[in-house]
Amino acid sequence: MSPTPWSKNLESQPSDDASFVEYLRWMRSPYDDSTVDSGTILELFREFKYRDWSIALKRLTERTIRLADTHFEVKCPWRIRVGGHKGPESMLLPAFDALGMPYIPSSTLRGIARAIAMEDSTITEREVKDIFGDIEPKCSMGKVIFLDAYPLPGKDKKGGLSGDMTNAIWTWNGDKPPEYDNPNPNIFISLKEPTFVIGLRRTKDCPKQNNEEEDILYRVRNWLIKGLLEGIGSRVNSGYGELRPSIKFVKELKDKKIITPLSPIIEIKFELEGQLIHGGHSFNQWKVNRSGNGWNPLGRPISEVRPTAFRSMIRYWFRVLTLGILSPSEVKTLEMEIFGGLEKNPATDNPYTGLFRVECKEVEVQENNSQNSPNFLSGKLALCHNSQSHNLAQDRQQALSLLLCNLTWLMFHLGGVGQGARRPCYKRSSNPYWRGSTLIPIADETNLFWSLPESISEFQQLFRNRLRNFYRGLHAFSLIKFDHNKLKTVQTIGREWIESVDKNCQIFVCEGKQSGNKCFALSVLHNNQFYRKREVCGGVNPSIPSPIWIRQLNYVEGIDYQVITVFGATSGLRREFVQQLTKDPSNCLQIFPLPRINQ
Repeated sequence: MSPTPWSKNLESQPSDDASFVEYLRWMRSPYDDSTVDSGTILELFREFKYRDWSIALKRLTERTIRLADTHFEVKCPWRIRVGGHKGPESMLLPAFDALGMPYIPSSTLRGIARAIAMEDSTITEREVKDIFGDIEPKCSMGKVIFLDAYPLPGKDKKGGLSGDMTNAIWTWNGDKPPEYDNPNPNIFISLKEPTFVIGLRRTKDCPKQNNEEEDILYRVRNWLIKGLLEGIGSRVNSGYGELRPSIKFVKELKDKKIITPLSPIIEIKFELEGQLIHGGHSFNQWKVNRSGNGWNPLGRPISEVRPTAFRSMIRYWFRVLTLGILSPSEVKTLEMEIFGGLEKNPATDNPYTGLFRVECKEVEVQENNSQNSPNFLSGKLALCHNSQSHNLAQDRQQALSLLLCNLTWLMFHLGGVGQGARRPCYKRSSNPYWRGSTLIPIADETNLFWSLPESISEFQQLFRNRLRNFYRGLHAFSLIKFDHNKLKTVQTIGREWIESVDKNCQIFVCEGKQSGNKCFALSVLHNNQFYRKREVCGGVNPSIPSPIWIRQLNYVEGIDYQVITVFGATSGLRREFVQQLTKDPSNCLQIFPLPRINQ
């Protein structure tokens, strides 16, 4: 028996080449409530897995090539989501054409090229209107026709159409400190690693020039390419929407100075071991839940290198670190400005767009599911300026770079990313054999910023320097006066601790004897005095995260120590945990709060 509300007893089956939208409508719920839960969507993807759109997509891309006076291919290195509306069953969908095929509308491409043209100092606003057209009387209808862009079929034969997810865990309660929400993944649809065919066509008012640099068609093409490289669609700052032409094509445009390469704010290769970052779940079957009054989908988590996960963790540590020195309302405003948000910016009356973009390159995922070695993924993390931060005054742009560089370092050395981020990766005797998350920066000997000192006393000084530099960048960017020696006490109603590096938080660096498969700090937390106690390990009912983060630093030969962050460390079992942790002062040094120094 299945809880699915779809009409599965229909005599006719949809065609094998039916579009996603057609298939979804065929599976439509017979009930008045047209919404479906995440498990039902996962089941839909299993049913839809072997659909083949290759013939239709090949026909559409070949039509673009025939109609275009110039065309080129662009590859999306990760995911893209253009458009967005609720389709059948209230599922959030990207843009589909009238036949149900995923595509980038020509109007979107035109808007991108026009926006870049408006930034070009060699052309006037009147000339832009003449090239792209305008609704004003006596204005040109435009000199270039943009064609709809369709994806090539790809290895999945569906143009990259893929299940995706977002998971809002922390939510602001007005201007009060954010509270933890029960994780509730929201499934939507995006295109994963698609290749699009982009085509442009002249109008009768766009004559061909012998010099390509003077030809309007090719100038428009170059503006469009520049815009595509910056990213299009939604969630651009979280790694979505970047579209790259061939390496040869990009090199040609760089040589002609049409595209200026931008240096990232910070870039680092990384590895992640443990439970990994999950981008969704596969579907196997339904199972009655524990209470017996509903259904849960059984499946396997699908691991993925997701820039959104890194951005979320950087955002989390920004919030945690700043709540100890600024008011919640100040933190919220700065967080929205730097990271973006749905709330409107009073200065522009538009939602905050954020000031940097996160990218992951050279990605690799290896799921072992064995006793011998943990699951593994790797890549290169890059934080880059976006079009918004390019418009900042130079001193604020430099302050933002200082803030983000040191914040990223702190994120790498305070916890992991993905599932189990609050614990280092460790081995168990039963399945699942590996729990936790260990995030490893991979740097060469020439990059001293990421080098790891040998002793805990040296790390204590290094950590404090990085934190002070973060504070300096924060002050220079925000122009808010604060004294990091005068920490705040952050409180919320009904909570014993708040996730804040405030007056009640303590951070340590420890080295000590490992117990079994667990590092020293984790073995202290998992002894009988503290193991599974809500006050130190968090709880399930109600769902609440552990107030203790343990980060193991053992990725350099001969070095093995941990960084332990304890929120609300001054009371209850958390204070007792700190006392156990610091029994031997030679093995454990406090690195926060910072010692008072002459400013």
